[in-house]
Amino acid sequence: MKTLIFSVVEFIAEKEMAQLPCDPDGVCMRCKEKPPSSQTLTCRTCATPWHLSCLPEPPVSDSDTHWECPDCSDLSNPVPVAPSDAILLAVRDIHLDTSLSEQQKAKKAQEVLAGSSHLSKDKNAPDIFDGSFNCSICMQLPDRPVTIPCGHNFCLKCFEKCINQGTRKCANCRTVIPAKMYTQPKINYQLAMAIRLAKAARSGQSSGPPRVHHFVRNQDRPDTAFTTDRAKKTGKANACSGKIFVTVPPDHFGPIPAENDPKRNRGVLVGDMWEDRMECRQWGAHLPHVAGIAGQSSYGAQSVALSGGYVDDEDHGEWFLYTGSGGRDLSGNKRTNKIQSFDQRFENMNEALRQSCRMGYPVRVVRSHKEKRSAYAPEAGVRYDGVYRIEKCWRKDGIQGCKVCRYLFVRCDNEAAPWTSDESGDRPRPLPEIEELIGAIDITERKDDPSWDYDEEKECWLWKKPPPESRKSVDSGDGSTVRVKRKLNIASEREKLLKGFRCGICRKVMQLPITTPCGHNFCKACLEGAFAGQSLMRERSREGGRSLRAQKNVKKCPSCSNDIADFLENPQVNREMLTLIESWGKKPVEENPEESDENDENDDNDESLDDAAEVSKPSDSADNVLEEIKDNDLNQQHKRRKE
Repeated sequence: MKTLIFSVVEFIAEKEMAQLPCDPDGVCMRCKEKPPSSQTLTCRTCATPWHLSCLPEPPVSDSDTHWECPDCSDLSNPVPVAPSDAILLAVRDIHLDTSLSEQQKAKKAQEVLAGSSHLSKDKNAPDIFDGSFNCSICMQLPDRPVTIPCGHNFCLKCFEKCINQGTRKCANCRTVIPAKMYTQPKINYQLAMAIRLAKAARSGQSSGPPRVHHFVRNQDRPDTAFTTDRAKKTGKANACSGKIFVTVPPDHFGPIPAENDPKRNRGVLVGDMWEDRMECRQWGAHLPHVAGIAGQSSYGAQSVALSGGYVDDEDHGEWFLYTGSGGRDLSGNKRTNKIQSFDQRFENMNEALRQSCRMGYPVRVVRSHKEKRSAYAPEAGVRYDGVYRIEKCWRKDGIQGCKVCRYLFVRCDNEAAPWTSDESGDRPRPLPEIEELIGAIDITERKDDPSWDYDEEKECWLWKKPPPESRKSVDSGDGSTVRVKRKLNIASEREKLLKGFRCGICRKVMQLPITTPCGHNFCKACLEGAFAGQSLMRERSREGGRSLRAQKNVKKCPSCSNDIADFLENPQVNREMLTLIESWGKKPVEENPEESDENDENDDNDESLDDAAEVSKPSDSADNVLEEIKDNDLNQQHKRRKE
């Protein structure tokens, strides 16, 4: 407490020279003499000794035990303080807070005098402001951080200042900095973004400028597809969807009933025809304009479109074999490429179909006139053919040589198919024999009872299990939008920040992060694995046995074209970044799932929860990793001393 009062007194000494107490040695700070105990008066609040003769208004009685010094008495009657004296005002506010004990007041006042903020912090916000991450030169958070090959981080200006002064060694470990590094330093943008996000989280502000969305409400859209003023092309080439007439959410499973059709009051019936996919979208049968699958990987698929996109498709009416999406190079000017160039996998939309197969969800099917090989496709436009159920899915070698995902769809609708003269819908039928299953891999079959199944008593197809709850907003039909809330685990502020530390190769939170001289970050294992088996020099020889001069292997950074061969000879872990990742990866115990709105439009948004799961289970503990790095540093220092 004495140290606190002395600090405050020193701060205002120039303004109040007539009111100064005794220093810790008992010497009066005004007359510079050490008064006897009889001439010393102690404040009852701060217990600070004062020279009785030097007081401007000494008390009437020397034995007054309720005397307060001028500093403490001023706290009860505060006076306006100039902006330059904000620290004094903060100390006074702390002393006037009756909810704090004397010990808490002293601690908070010391934090203010030390330059720390007395404001409360967000308990979920990562704390990188404890000094462990500061630049070693300016002792502040790195501004435009530069990571040198030894793994230490500095401000760009501080780094350039040291280089201009002739320093060619790291300020921390004295490792020689490569010439290319100090002539062309690269900013670690990933680290700079993490610092920015951490500052925003600590202050409770949102990071970055707000997004601007050009959005037209459903009730404001015309009844047909239209082209906006911002569009450069006319017609359907750059057209927007018209008004959505049905009131089902975008992730609705199964048929669209009459209660969700306020315009016609009959729902979407089997055999309904539309001119194109844009008009089909307006009635909710299949929402994507171009894609053949509508769904989410962790939720399921709602509908598919048969439009002749893949040569492996087989259409038999009541059942068909459907080929998944992907496996084509659609970059650059190959947007309409129909040649398979790599294998398909069960991910994204393909995984959504497999999820519907496991759960037994009904999938709406529309057929397009573009499917020329099928006898069941319409002659023009797009037609709704009812709901099907996926019974099996697998992978096999496609006609074009690459592996494709395959799905067996079997019709299970209460309405008759458009190509039959039956009056009733489907009944359970045995599965067809599929010859290609003999050499198939990754076969998936439903183990539990399906959610959509046939009821023998009611003689119709219905939901045997409750349909999955919608995760998206619903248009009520009267112009208002009803948002559906559901419970899910919200990634904490720490996990959101950890997404900024993804490896450039595996796209997961980095383990043992390494920063290349070009400013990119990777896991140590991923970076070394990318160049496994490649030596620094490559031996060359001719057919006659004559050896040529060895040539250096060029090892380009996975994120750019810079050669990092020399750096890979002895890559160093970015220890400060590792400390941040390990500290941010520790979840507070009090975090619980909350309710929130989820309005994601595609499958890729579901990957954020998967990344959060990767954070919660690091492969190595922080202590073991740091010990390993310290041992490596000691070995390198010992080696340099010998040299």
